[in-house]
Amino acid sequence: QVQLVESGGGSVQAGGSLRLSCVVSRYTGYNRCMVWFRQAPGKGREGVATIYLGGAIPYYADSVKGRFTISQDNAKNTLYLQMNSLKPEDTGTYYCAARSGDCSTTERAYNYWGQGTQVTVSS
Repeated sequence: QVQLVESGGGSVQAGGSLRLSCVVSRYTGYNRCMVWFRQAPGKGREGVATIYLGGAIPYYADSVKGRFTISQDNAKNTLYLQMNSLKPEDTGTYYCAARSGDCSTTERAYNYWGQGTQVTVSS
């Protein structure tokens, strides 16, 4: 069974940085999309960054463009999200998710989800 496990969340002050990791188990092949969603308190999940493992330009939501970088280490089967210049509005639970095929920022398009990791940014 496919398993995604996130780590790297924490509490930082505005302007700080965090790097999230998502280790993917028992999911082989490159015809898949990996995504980072986040969910702020009282709001729905927002797709902030996607990457297609077969090779494509990553997508970033406007709210994180220029500050966040999504990347992958195929040898370690690990997805990353480097978050710089963090703002209080970046606070939320961050989830990695995976699906076969093209990327989407629609939550219901994804079959596999991690448990989430909390990011808190104070002003």
